[in-house]
Amino acid sequence: MSKINGIYAAGLSVLDENLALDVKKTIKHAENLIDNGCHGVAIFGSTGQAQLLSVSEKISLLNELSKSKYKDAYLIGTGLNSLNETINLISISKSLGFKNFLIMPPAYYKYSDDEAFNFYSRIINTHQDIQIVLYNFEKLCGYKFSVECVQKLVGKFPKQIVGVKDSSYNLFETLKIDNFSMLPGSESKLLKGLKLGCSGIITATCNVTSKLARKVFDDFNNNKEQTENEKLCMVRAVFDQFNLVSALHTLMGTKESEYNNILPPISILDKEKKEKLILELNSLNFKI
Repeated sequence: MSKINGIYAAGLSVLDENLALDVKKTIKHAENLIDNGCHGVAIFGSTGQAQLLSVSEKISLLNELSKSKYKDAYLIGTGLNSLNETINLISISKSLGFKNFLIMPPAYYKYSDDEAFNFYSRIINTHQDIQIVLYNFEKLCGYKFSVECVQKLVGKFPKQIVGVKDSSYNLFETLKIDNFSMLPGSESKLLKGLKLGCSGIITATCNVTSKLARKVFDDFNNNKEQTENEKLCMVRAVFDQFNLVSALHTLMGTKESEYNNILPPISILDKEKKEKLILELNSLNFKI
């Protein structure tokens, strides 16, 4: 089992004017994030509008992503509501050489820890040669992992369940498992998490904060004085006032127009919110 450490962005998906996934530009965006400080990128997470993209588009991107110079730095999001589609997408990803996956449990239906355990067990019983980062985000899927459920999964599948992206924030302060990657979902939790033994972060706003977040991460690991953490947290606080996907596409769209393309029912920010976003970021002397 290899531990997943560092600054990971939940990568954006770039769309063309017909709202189809632009494979080349999406991959270029991910590669740029790594060039600008990220250790890796999660592909097809919630920030990448994963539940709104077609499976065929995902497969097209995976085929090209397998040729990327940073192939080993990607976490592939395969958390679909359908168990069988999740298993099939993992099969395709594996055939292209990917081994690390970010998997959110299904949305819509209500279920308990036992049912969540069964969902992941069935995936692993089919694919025993993969590594899974659990995606804990009750706000999106309706289910929140308990400490006990994660401990049970790791106890049963220590080679496959290697970490958690904790966007519900009920795990990163209390769950302690040896050689296990705990990755909070916000820059505001980065430094605190590192002090508690966390491995890094996986966040939406690292699409624009990668350099700042990497500086905080590196300074902590090199026992240097923190000079950027306050600014990093303040930038994140600005984004937290809005839908993160909308705000990120709106900001990126001020530089490159294709980022203004976004899949319904999500939309870019209206004029008033856009002005508020940019004004507050400018007041922090933050630019992309």
